[in-house]
Amino acid sequence: MKQNPQVSSSRSKSRKAYFQAPSHVRRVIMSAQLSKELREKYGIRSLPIHRDDTVKIARGTHKGKEGKVTAVYRLKYAVHVDKISIDKASGQSVPANLAASNLVITDLKINDHRKQLITRKGGKFE
Repeated sequence: MKQNPQVSSSRSKSRKAYFQAPSHVRRVIMSAQLSKELREKYGIRSLPIHRDDTVKIARGTHKGKEGKVTAVYRLKYAVHVDKISIDKASGQSVPANLAASNLVITDLKINDHRKQLITRKGGKFE
């Protein structure tokens, strides 16, 4: 059942909104869940992914690997993690494009903006 009369439930309009989203909206779309320890510590489920966060890959061919986020490529909805790369046919190594939804944040890079976001979302901060 439709929850909000202000938001369309049309598939084509949803796809258009996703692919034409501006950068500040893509940041929110590219959120990842927090690990169980961080969930208990901060009292929130997910946060937008940030450059120096440590993540664990939960799904896909690289499942189980951990690493630090080196880049968040909003234009492609991709996250680059160090030590996780793909070899091209030419032999060149390029970073693998990972979806933020397939990642679990295991360690946060905390700054003032992140502290404000956690408290705004109703979480607790030590």
